[in-house]
Amino acid sequence: MSGAEKKSGRELGEEWWQTAIIEMSPGIIRLRGYEIQDLIGRASFPAVVWLMLRGELPSEDQASLLGIALGAAVDHGPQAPSIAIARMAATCGVGINSVMASAINVLGDVHGGAGEQALSFYGDIAVAIDGGATLDGAVSARLDRFFVGEKDYVPGLGHRFHPIDPRAPRLLELTRAFAARGVVSGRFADIAEAIEADVARRKGRKIPLNIDGATAVIYGELGFPPPLTRGLFVLSRSVGILAHAWEQSQQSERNKGPLPREWLWAYTGTPPRPFPGEDDAGE
Repeated sequence: MSGAEKKSGRELGEEWWQTAIIEMSPGIIRLRGYEIQDLIGRASFPAVVWLMLRGELPSEDQASLLGIALGAAVDHGPQAPSIAIARMAATCGVGINSVMASAINVLGDVHGGAGEQALSFYGDIAVAIDGGATLDGAVSARLDRFFVGEKDYVPGLGHRFHPIDPRAPRLLELTRAFAARGVVSGRFADIAEAIEADVARRKGRKIPLNIDGATAVIYGELGFPPPLTRGLFVLSRSVGILAHAWEQSQQSERNKGPLPREWLWAYTGTPPRPFPGEDDAGE
């Protein structure tokens, strides 16, 4: 008889959703081993995010830097598809949870995924440096492969609205300040700035770091793997989505579409034509 067959039905049931994250029974809630009442009032929200994802409490400085990154990307206005969708959904009579879900569901590779892509890119360069390459050599080699085989926007650089994304320089400045105190190493900041410089040399013009590239620097410095970078962006942008959903829900408009109703889309299809046989209908 196998070990699984020896287990009782209750044991099998308890193992069905086994988790190292939370322990809960009547009167008890523990997150990663910490009593919830001990965390309340002592651990900040960024610290609890860290604890839930990483299993241990961060230092105050680590939690502070994480909070800085989360706070920087909360909103970018109704021109961002996720925010526009939130506002449109709010005019359709659905609950605020449905509004938020509708918006969050469009945060994918194109809108919301650039931070993950940027950190993966940085990670490739970090691995090459660990293998003995120089910073400039590793950056150049990775960009060579990118422009030959991938031929797309370099992740983390450029912004369709901002010649210089006002969030990025401040985030890099703060990362450098935390690195100077030994909280982080600064290696991902070095990598991002070296990428920016190499691309400028190749293109003949500077394409500055954007919010995705800058927050990827911080998440990389703090040791988060690339897939979690996307999740952290979703967590951050959910704040803006909630704010816009609530604001729109307090207004009287109903069924608000992407354009004012006086403006209709440009039709590019077949010109008006008769239904087959229509000319013969009177004969």
